[in-house]
Amino acid sequence: MEYRLSEIYIYPFKSLGGISLKRAEATDRGLKYDRRFMLVDGQGNFLTQRKFPVMALIKPEITDEGFRLRYSKDNRIIEIPFRPESDVRAKVKIWDDEVEALLVSEEADKWFEEILKIKCRLVFMEDDVKRYADKKYALNNELVSFADGFPFLIIGEESLKDLNSRLNVKIPMNRFRPNLVFKGGRPFDEDKWESFVLNGIKFRVVKPCARCVITTVDQTNARKSEEPLKTLSLYRKEGNKILFGQNLLHEGAGLIETDSLITVTQWK
Repeated sequence: MEYRLSEIYIYPFKSLGGISLKRAEATDRGLKYDRRFMLVDGQGNFLTQRKFPVMALIKPEITDEGFRLRYSKDNRIIEIPFRPESDVRAKVKIWDDEVEALLVSEEADKWFEEILKIKCRLVFMEDDVKRYADKKYALNNELVSFADGFPFLIIGEESLKDLNSRLNVKIPMNRFRPNLVFKGGRPFDEDKWESFVLNGIKFRVVKPCARCVITTVDQTNARKSEEPLKTLSLYRKEGNKILFGQNLLHEGAGLIETDSLITVTQWK
């Protein structure tokens, strides 16, 4: 059975659009640039498409200096540098974690406030900020950015094909916001992996990803529907959780690129 990496995605701004890459750098807390920026409300709580589906319509692209964000509804644009010039820090909350983050700029806050229609701030995670993956699954105090809980999420193309064969209207992979997509094998082979190696980097498959309402948001128009959760609940439900994709922890750093061989080193 041969598996190959077919797609790589980063989401520099938590819960905004993703960026497709042919190669990316795996760092100590996931792919370079992935979820290092985040929007928070006036109390410092993180914001996502769960409550603000309009965030799907803000798409980033990489430039020489940083990121260009475009709001697809009216094409307004803002440029955000890779590292903010500000040195002002604030406490922010993401799930059960509270960490310090840099406030990006008043200009950025105003830009997002006009779109989301609430008071909010854009923040950035510096390299010296340590947020740790869930202790129940971590082996070596692995770090994580502003991702929900783990530095990587992987899904097989065959798993999405299996789901789409059951849906009236097919959906793209972007509903599930993976970092890594692979081709080959059978539907949900990723559920059976214990560990694998990709470009010399070791990955451990630690926990199925429990899916939320973000998967029901169409990433092109921000409209919500019942799918795919309604269909997934018929055959991918365990307890009260609907599972699709696998969370990963990793050991090592370096470049990964599409079409690279994935070598499964241990099966469940």
